[in-house]
Formats: sequence, structure tokens, C-alpha cells
Amino acid sequence: MSYDAIVLAGGAARRLGGADKPGLRVGGRTLLDRVLDACPDAAATVVVGGRRPTARPVSWTLESPPGAGPVAALDAGLRHTTADTVLVLSADLPFLDRGTVRALLGRLAPTGDAEGALLRDSAGRDQPLVAAYRAEPLRREIALLAAEHGTLTGLPLRALTAELVLAHVTDTGPLASFDCDTWDDLASARATIREHGNVLDQWITAAKAELGIDIDVDTKALLDLARDAAHGVARPAAPLTTFLVGYAAARAEAAGADPATALAEAVHKAAALAQQWASEAGAGENGAAPQ
Repeated sequence: MSYDAIVLAGGAARRLGGADKPGLRVGGRTLLDRVLDACPDAAATVVVGGRRPTARPVSWTLESPPGAGPVAALDAGLRHTTADTVLVLSADLPFLDRGTVRALLGRLAPTGDAEGALLRDSAGRDQPLVAAYRAEPLRREIALLAAEHGTLTGLPLRALTAELVLAHVTDTGPLASFDCDTWDDLASARATIREHGNVLDQWITAAKAELGIDIDVDTKALLDLARDAAHGVARPAAPLTTFLVGYAAARAEAAGADPATALAEAVHKAAALAQQWASEAGAGENGAAPQ
């Protein structure tokens, strides 16, 4: 589905003492960049807030007047979009992932009646800033609110969403809707990415973003290869072998191969070689396997 993305990156961050919340880092990456990484295929991405460096190009705008609130910010972002569907996100979601974005967009079926799809967290709360909307109803309701109140300043998002026909997506991950409103939230996010069940995936995602690569990584296969190289050859062979596999896959991609397929083939070849070394090391002096 073709869509535009609007990321709301303003606000006073009062519970953070006025800190630049979108610029705070979790796992070495800013909160804003982590959100932008969840919607890389948006036809256009508009960030409503002060300009700052970002990992990928975006358009910038500000609500009028500055600090007028989320409805005014959303209106400002909509003015820079043209797609029939818009993804609306806050800029403080460290664990938002592409699967959640796909689930939200997929809930807005072309033939369905829903005018928006909101993420519903594990506590049953709807998240209007982790949502996908049809642009026309969104513009319609914003115009009606402006006519009714004479301004959009200070209006809560529920005044906008209350008149829309909404579908819901159950939180696709326990942390997809986790946001950083306080220093304790930020500390919790930084601790969470280092937990055993999260650290490798979080590190791989961060490293890919930092290196400017986008490829599905079969973490288990690479770890198995590193283990085989360490046990079957020598411990230092583990990092060197995984480096060589990555280099070989990159060369194959440059020659026109599918990157995921190239990586899988390189891993398979190197793993087979490491296993052969291990087999030879376990053979007897006459070349036969020991009894």
C-alpha cells in the first residue's frame, strides 16, 4: 500500500525538563531515527518539529503557532502529503517496528469501512499516534473542528478520532507502543534493549542503520557459523569468517545477485568448510574417523 508518513516531533517535553526528546538516544540512535526506520518505504515522510539531522531525508514543517498541540501539528503535516493513506506516529517510540507499521496499513483494506487503524496496547488503550488513517476523512474532521472551535490550538486528539470509524490492531509486540515521556522511561528503554531476548536483534538493527545497509540477517545461521568456525578451526576464526562471508555476499550483490540469497549461500559454503575442518581434526592419523 502506498502511503505517506507524518511524525510528530514537537511538544515541550515538560516531564523531561524541556529536553530535545526526539534527539535523545536509545541504543546509540535517536528516538526520531528509530521511528523513521520503521517506515522506510513511505512515499513521503513529513516531520512536524524543529529541524535536526536524520538518518534519511525527510520534509520538515511546524504547526502554527508553535506548541499548538497534536491536532494542529497533524494538520500541518497533512498539508505536505498527497497519499490517500497516512501513517501518523509520535517521535518517541524506541521499539516501533516495521511489522507493526505493516499491520496498521494492512488493516485499512481498500474495500473496508474503516477510516483509521489504531494500535491498541496490552492494557487496552488506543494509541492515536501509532496509527494509519485515510487522508480524506482526517482532513474532513480537522476542517470541522477548526470551524466549530475557531482554532485547532490545544485540541486533544480524541476530539479528532471520536468522529472517525476506527479499526484496531492489537499490539504486535509487547513494546511497540512504549513511549519515552520521562527519564525513567528512557532508562527503561535503554535497559530493555540490552536484555538477553532483545540485544542481538536491537544491535543488528542499529548496526545496519549506522552502516547504511538494509538486508534481512539470519542471526541464527551467522551465530551457528561463528560457533563452527571457532570450534572446528580456532576461536579467532569466528569473527574473521563472518567478516569474509559478509564481504563475499557484498561482492555477489554488486554482481547482480539477490543480497539475501548471496548471504545465505556464503554462510552455507563457509559452514560446510568449517565442518570439514572439524571432521579432519577428529580423524585418526590414517585418515579414518576415530573409534
